[in-house]
Amino acid sequence: MADWVTISSLATAGGTLVLAGATFASVRSANRAARVAERTLLVGLRPVLVPSRPEELPERIEFAEGLTFSVPGGAALLEESAEIIYMGLPLRNVGSGLAVLLGWYIQEGLVRGAQGHPDPADFRITVRDIYIGPGDTGYWQAALRETDDPWREMVREAITRRTPLTVDVLYGDHEGAQREITRFAIRPDDETVWAGQVGRHWSLDGPDPHPR
Repeated sequence: MADWVTISSLATAGGTLVLAGATFASVRSANRAARVAERTLLVGLRPVLVPSRPEELPERIEFAEGLTFSVPGGAALLEESAEIIYMGLPLRNVGSGLAVLLGWYIQEGLVRGAQGHPDPADFRITVRDIYIGPGDTGYWQAALRETDDPWREMVREAITRRTPLTVDVLYGDHEGAQREITRFAIRPDDETVWAGQVGRHWSLDGPDPHPR
């Protein structure tokens, strides 16, 4: 005679197992969809900075002393006046999110991307926020005003000898997330003009695009 209690228990257990499997698959699918949606949202907010193009209008870069420099697209500003060293780079945001410039770091010569980027804690914080909209142009600017600034002699030497400098620019989206570091080179283009070039991008708050 069939043990209907046992059969009923086995059927219930089987149904519960099938339901658990379906629930697990549903949750996993929902999590995957949520990750895709989050990734899509973040891509829509991510800024990416490169030098502006030579055919674009010059950027007017103004400093606290009242000096204003007109810097053509694709060029760079590197000039000393009244014991102050002024620097700038016209930039274009080729990403789809607003770029907010946060900090900068200078090194002598052309530093290869394979050497990695400096610690973000060592970057100098920008005096004011600079915003560059998606698909729009703007600029990075900085000045060395203190006579004992540790970067002063290095930059002055580059101006005098017309040798290149490497500038790492730290920026993020308008919420302070998706921080990026882009490495730029400032190098002599001729006897009087400096050119700006992009070297490498690093994402601090996302997957490393340069896996080792």
